[in-house]
Amino acid sequence: MMPLHAAMAASMEEEQSLVDRATLTVRDMFSGATAGSKVTRYLAESRGVIVCPSVFRMSIAFGGGGGGCVFLTRDAHGSWSDPAFYRMSSANFGLQLGMQDVEVMLFVMTDQGVQSLLDSQMKLSADVGTSFASSGSGLEAGTAGEHNTSIKGVQKSKGLFAGAALGGSKMRVNSAANRAYYNQIVGPEDIVVSMRVNNSGADPLRSALTEVLATAQSRPDKNGQTSTPATQTQQPMETAPSGSVSSQSLPAQ
Repeated sequence: MMPLHAAMAASMEEEQSLVDRATLTVRDMFSGATAGSKVTRYLAESRGVIVCPSVFRMSIAFGGGGGGCVFLTRDAHGSWSDPAFYRMSSANFGLQLGMQDVEVMLFVMTDQGVQSLLDSQMKLSADVGTSFASSGSGLEAGTAGEHNTSIKGVQKSKGLFAGAALGGSKMRVNSAANRAYYNQIVGPEDIVVSMRVNNSGADPLRSALTEVLATAQSRPDKNGQTSTPATQTQQPMETAPSGSVSSQSLPAQ
């Protein structure tokens, strides 16, 4: 029993580390965001978010990579759930060479997007309409993900990589991580829909999502305007057609 207990404790430390890094990623993505920033609007209108602190890719001809992610949803009162654990993975073939470490934040805009993530596996751009705004220094001038999109993504990259973007990546439920973090067998629906489990170690992440939105909405945009925090209410089910991922570079923030 002692080796088993030690293994479970080590696993929980790994999950907590991912949650802590996700908290830093949220704050990094919103550093300097204003009331007029697209990320501010995306977060204000989203049903949930996926945060991937480090998606690492390395390739010579065959491209592949992956990383741990957490998924949280927001209830009708604006409170965030605890995180459900996922893994993002991708594999591409073609003329590719290089390595890249990417911070990713996905904004789940519709009920269809949330429902897709409750399945054991979801492929970005195939199962739901997905659009990415890639790296750069700000999100003010981008148009990625403006229409009929269930999931809108923002990524910040370190390193050089010649190859496809994150479109086509697969999101898989990490059942072992969910079990370790909550010390019981739970699925994503238990965590982010019924919200019947809690780990206080995730409180800083939940607080960060609330704080960065409030701070961004209070910062005037280039026209001197601020935005009034929106009250989250449940809306009827929205649908979005399947579609390919679009990717564009954006100016610095």
